[in-house]
Amino acid sequence: QVQLVESGGGLVQAGGSLRLSCALSGRTLSNFAMGWFRQAPGKEREFVTTMNYYGNSYYADSVKGRFSISRDNAKNTVYLQMNSLKPEDTAVYYCSAGLGTWYPEMGSDGMDYWGKGTLVTVSS
Repeated sequence: QVQLVESGGGLVQAGGSLRLSCALSGRTLSNFAMGWFRQAPGKEREFVTTMNYYGNSYYADSVKGRFSISRDNAKNTVYLQMNSLKPEDTAVYYCSAGLGTWYPEMGSDGMDYWGKGTLVTVSS
C-alpha cells in the first residue's frame, strides 16, 4: 500500500533553513501530485506547496520566495527546502500525494494519501 514518511523536522532559529524529505513507498512517485501542508497550533491545516506529476508547482503566498518543492523520482522522494524561516512557520508539516492533477481550489481534498507529519519549530 502507499505510504508516505516525512523526515527532517526540528528546531531552528528564525532566519535559518531546513529541508524536509518525504519518501513514498508502494507506488511510483512520478505518477503522483505531491504536496506539503501544515497545521500550526490552534489553526486549520493549510496549503503550503504542491508539484503536479508533470512538474508545475504552486505555492502559498506566505511561503513564496522562501520555500521550494522538488522531486527526485529515482529516489521516490519529494523535498521541501525552507529558507528564511519565521516563527509563524512553526507547524506540523504533512506530506501528501494525489492520484490526479491538483489545482489550488482542491485544497487538501485533492490529496489521497498523507504522511503522519513532522514538527518544525522556529524560535524567535
